[in-house]
Amino acid sequence: MADETCSASLADLLSGISAANSNATGAAQYICSQLETSALKTADLTTAIDTTFLLFSAYLVFAMQLGFAMLCAGSVRAKNTMNIMLTNVLDAAAGAIFYYLFGFSFAFGSPSNGFIGHHFFALKSMPTVGFNYSYFLFQWAFAIAAAGITSGSIAERTQFAAYLIYSSFLTGFVYPIVSHWFWSSDGWAAAARNPGESLLFGSGVIDFAGSGVVHMVGGIAGFWGALVEGPRIGRFDHNGRQVTLRGHSATLVVLGSFMLWFGWYGFNPGSFIYIARSYGPIGSPTNGQWSAVTTSLSGCTAALTTLFGKRLQTGHWNVVDVCNGLLGGFAAITAGCSVVEPWAAIICGFVAAWVLIGLNILAARFNYDDPLEAAQLHAGCGAWGVIFTALFAKERYVDEAYPGRPKRPHGLFMGGGGRLLAAHVIQILVISGWVSATMGPLFYGMHKMGLLRISPEDEMAGLDVTRHGGAAYAYHDDDSPDNAGDGSGGGFMMKTTTMRVEPQLTPSSANQA
Repeated sequence: MADETCSASLADLLSGISAANSNATGAAQYICSQLETSALKTADLTTAIDTTFLLFSAYLVFAMQLGFAMLCAGSVRAKNTMNIMLTNVLDAAAGAIFYYLFGFSFAFGSPSNGFIGHHFFALKSMPTVGFNYSYFLFQWAFAIAAAGITSGSIAERTQFAAYLIYSSFLTGFVYPIVSHWFWSSDGWAAAARNPGESLLFGSGVIDFAGSGVVHMVGGIAGFWGALVEGPRIGRFDHNGRQVTLRGHSATLVVLGSFMLWFGWYGFNPGSFIYIARSYGPIGSPTNGQWSAVTTSLSGCTAALTTLFGKRLQTGHWNVVDVCNGLLGGFAAITAGCSVVEPWAAIICGFVAAWVLIGLNILAARFNYDDPLEAAQLHAGCGAWGVIFTALFAKERYVDEAYPGRPKRPHGLFMGGGGRLLAAHVIQILVISGWVSATMGPLFYGMHKMGLLRISPEDEMAGLDVTRHGGAAYAYHDDDSPDNAGDGSGGGFMMKTTTMRVEPQLTPSSANQA
């Protein structure tokens, strides 16, 4: 039909130019065929550009696994380094299999109902319109990020089998259903729901890259794991006062934080999925990548706020605390990175830092032990990010990021009323309830069956030696048995001292002084 319309129109045009030309229709058909070929080539090029962008974003998000691994390794004691790095590897490996078999289907198996998807098991019937392998890879990287968050909360005292069980369950069932609710076009609370279907409170939930879907899910799951297991041995004394069990390498913490920062540029901007288009009138310079700016500003503001906030609290400039604050700012801005102004991102990061500091104080008061502050950081700052988006989402940005339904409710403080805020409160409640109802019983069941926590003897000796065949380094922690009890006679002891050591001067240097 398009060819006929094109040919007829051109035939009329050509006949008006030269009525004597009997080949006007033939010429029109030729021109139309050339235009159609050009349009198809342009469509293929656009698809290739968008696919390249999505794959590159997936690679960046996947690189965050290295960031998680280094952050976790630096935040635990040296005797548990190999264990925590292995769990990060297996989060990705086990997550790939279970997300392939079940998770992607539960999340995006369309058409489906509002609660759960039920197509594309083991990627059957893919690729299809709207769903290809690059999209699967991108979403898998998000799923294993949620599992990586949880592993930090239960570090240094968890059996290896428990990691495999919870990671498979989280990536194959718990997380995919949450992502279906808020990210699938069939989801009951999705802001990008199918045209013609009603939106929750007329707005749907704007959780663009997953402050709720990813960070709250991983953080709440980690909260239940750490709560059921209880604190590490020695974390609190007999009077309930906290004892600091410092991670063994601030260097690895900083390295991991920078890797996560780098990966977040795939996490947030990559969630646009497409890049070969503008978000406005044809020729508009707006292409959606302001989200990289808001992401940077929120994280940097949170880092600086934490730096001075912890200085007032402890009297020290602590790089580990600053790194955690930085990540808290990133977790908070993830929901609204595409729909808020840069100045609002600064507010987001500032408040996120105080949310993290406050939750850490609360955790210490109730003898809650999370070696990486993962629950406080990801669940707490993630929840703040969900609320922040409902307060500061700008109408124009909302319409550009979620086209097709103009004039939908936006941020309360931006004149959009309270309907978006109501939807986001519902999101926080249902995520908290769903993850608690699924992961809480799972951790409790493993605890009752003796599958969750290692023995006190193994915990004191360290998981590397007792469960993984040897230490990750050629030295041992101060609280580790000499030579790891294996008769190796190995290693040297790294110790700290409060004694000041003065430099020794040679006679020649003394004369120079």
